[in-house]
Amino acid sequence: MIQFRKRSCKITRGSANLRGVGSLFALLFLASCAAIKVESSYKNPEVVLFHANRVLVVGMTPDMDAREQFETMLKDEFHERGVEAVRSIDLFDVAFTLAERTEAELDRVEQQLLDKDFDAILFTKLVDVETRRSLGGHISEMGKTYDRFREDYLIHQGIYYDLNGTDQKEDYYAETSLYCICVGKEPELIWRSEVRIHQTRNPNKIIRKYVRLLISSLESRQLIIGHPSF
Repeated sequence: MIQFRKRSCKITRGSANLRGVGSLFALLFLASCAAIKVESSYKNPEVVLFHANRVLVVGMTPDMDAREQFETMLKDEFHERGVEAVRSIDLFDVAFTLAERTEAELDRVEQQLLDKDFDAILFTKLVDVETRRSLGGHISEMGKTYDRFREDYLIHQGIYYDLNGTDQKEDYYAETSLYCICVGKEPELIWRSEVRIHQTRNPNKIIRKYVRLLISSLESRQLIIGHPSF
């Protein structure tokens, strides 16, 4: 059983700096060699670092096996860094992701997360190239197009139950957004990245590579800072 404790996240604001640029170049090179290409990214210019105590990890894909593997790997990575993470498959019941949800329902979800001491949501959507084209600028535009988890989920929720997306494709886009839902603060977008994934003949390998890239990207930008777990 999960024990809930009252805690607060920490956001340090200030002017943008060049820390982590060298690491970013290395990440981009490694990603391109691994059939994973970072196409664009955005970080809230007011945020220097972001420390979260409890993170909800959400993977949005119609492939339940891939979703479970992705969320489990991220949960384990955060645990090793002293950050408590909870998989969405352990929080959302099956019925929740099988039908369209309203703005009011998503507002209640955000409030329930606050009540259970979550202070961040890491939300990843996996879509094939055709679906991405149908979504147009929604999934590719960086910045504050949808700067709350509620809006992001509402726009893209069809990915969960899109039967046309169940067949294995060669190319995908993965977009990950980090949202702060800290107590006493307006929910806001902290960071967003879009990655092109090529030739996914080995989904397990691709998921592992993407999780490593994702964790390294967050660390290089001083986001979701934790402490080693012993």
